[in-house]
Amino acid sequence: MAVVTEPRPRTRHRLPAAERRASILAAATEVFSETGYQRGKVSDIAKKVGVSEPVVFQNFGSKAALYRAALDHVTEAVSALLHHAADAGRPVPEVLAAFLDPAHMERFHQPGAHGFLFADATALAHDPDLGEALRQVHQHFADTLAELIRRGQTAGDVRDDLDARTAAWWLVSLLAGRTFRASVVPDRDTVEAEMTKMALRALRPDAT
Repeated sequence: MAVVTEPRPRTRHRLPAAERRASILAAATEVFSETGYQRGKVSDIAKKVGVSEPVVFQNFGSKAALYRAALDHVTEAVSALLHHAADAGRPVPEVLAAFLDPAHMERFHQPGAHGFLFADATALAHDPDLGEALRQVHQHFADTLAELIRRGQTAGDVRDDLDARTAAWWLVSLLAGRTFRASVVPDRDTVEAEMTKMALRALRPDAT
């Protein structure tokens, strides 16, 4: 007579704490990059990871804290990408030209891309829970650009009479103004291309 055994219950494997936190952050970055902060739901983030909402809050405390972490995450990613390009031997003006290229900026700011999250965050500058985080994100990005400009100055590819910090904030302002220009500037594509050329030309040693 055959012995019938009961099937063993499936054991759920719990992720290590650091791995679970990283998974939640990755999911949050994806959701917020698609929908923005206001429309982004913690329930959607939890569902992507396969955990409950309380687990998300246990790891990050609040939706605002999770959004701030996502902003930090994408800022680190973009900064690392720019540094990697420069470390690979590409001249700094070439790195900046590829990043600031209007076609790239258009893709960069589409829903689902990191730039969409940056643009969404800019609209939240006066939110008491997010304003300081936004300032820190912009400061971090400006610091990255300033470091690149200094590298270019050392290599002789960027004019050496520029203050790197001021030039970096100038480029940040150029990017931050895209939303405004999109709503008021006729023939925006042409204007964006010309503004980018002007900015890059002003960095060149022969621009003095």
